[in-house]
Amino acid sequence: MFETLSTYHLIIIFSVTIIISYFFNLYAKKSGIPAVLLLIGLGIVINYSLRFSGYEKPDLSQTLETLGVVGLILIVLEAALDLKLLKEKVGLIVKSFLVALLGLAGTAYLAALALNYVMDVEVLNALLYTIPLSILSSAIILPSIDDLDKDKREFMIYESTFSDILGIIGFYSVLTMVGSPGGESVYGEVFGNLALTVIFSILISYVLIYVFQNIKGHVKLFLLIAILLLLYAIGKMFHLSSLIIILIFGMILNNYKVFFRGGLLKLLDLERVEEVLDDMKVVTAETAFVVRTFFFIIFGWSVYLGSLLSFKVIGIGLIILAIIYLVRVVTLFIFNGTDINPQLFLAPRGLITILLFFAIPDELSAGEEFQGVLLFVILVSCLVMTWSLISYKNKLAQIGEDEEDELLEEEEIIEEDGNS
Repeated sequence: MFETLSTYHLIIIFSVTIIISYFFNLYAKKSGIPAVLLLIGLGIVINYSLRFSGYEKPDLSQTLETLGVVGLILIVLEAALDLKLLKEKVGLIVKSFLVALLGLAGTAYLAALALNYVMDVEVLNALLYTIPLSILSSAIILPSIDDLDKDKREFMIYESTFSDILGIIGFYSVLTMVGSPGGESVYGEVFGNLALTVIFSILISYVLIYVFQNIKGHVKLFLLIAILLLLYAIGKMFHLSSLIIILIFGMILNNYKVFFRGGLLKLLDLERVEEVLDDMKVVTAETAFVVRTFFFIIFGWSVYLGSLLSFKVIGIGLIILAIIYLVRVVTLFIFNGTDINPQLFLAPRGLITILLFFAIPDELSAGEEFQGVLLFVILVSCLVMTWSLISYKNKLAQIGEDEEDELLEEEEIIEEDGNS
């Protein structure tokens, strides 16, 4: 006999979950283990604990999808608010864009060919599954790279952000092609929508920044977030690349002195814009933390671990992972030379991969076993990233110890020379 959770049970679960997630983040920074893995594991534990306790498990698939969309918007906004457009960063931005583009396209196409051979799925349909699996998860990467060198950290921020944007555009472009008999008209529609979205995003960003600097009070930031969510949803209804609206707004707000020049700069109260920018960074980061927490816990709640016991699932997953790291090592070597550690292994799949997977229509579904492939690739790519970050952190610690030993030896030599 199943029981339903009361309101107080839900409040306790919500509060304890936020507290646990906070400590997961602290532990992740010290250990190098991505907090996402811990959150997914917590979701799995909660799922089976409630089952064994006799409570009824509610269907949270719609909640998961909604959290995923909101989390995606907040993560891209959070990343955009950290991007500085400086002349000296042009080379880094171009390089990270090309790595993201070539990595995404190469991985998606080769993996689609593999699925076509192994599962007899048409290449175009297979791309609907391989594009999500080819996208770097900025939701996992951004909170996990604090210990990297400044150049490597900035490169990963740009690359993961571009990978998100390009992957989403590519996925919905392929989805449009699958449902349309005309190829050339589809290409024209995709690029036309993209150009329209960019123009609209720039104009609306100027308007929002000018308006919100003049709004007084302490509740305007969530009002601004609500407007961005509204613009995203309306853009999706009109088949626009809505995530570009969020990205461009964040970049213009964080680099307002670059975009507001001459007479436009006189329209701004610089002190108020700085206040809006600083507060926006805090609110976005805090809200993204909460949304990301519950998204991955509910995902862990929803997964079926039995799907990982299939040899076919493991085999397909290993093939896709091999393609992911093969393409990544080639693209990174072309643009970065031999200095590709630990960036090579920082290729986790996460929120956007899951979100786009749920966006695939039922009539194009490749079967439930591919959910096992999705889970396998996510878990293994996160584990590889964990191993890489821990190894890199230990290497930095060892270098620090060696340098300290060398300094001590030099001091001893100086003292011996002084005594003699």
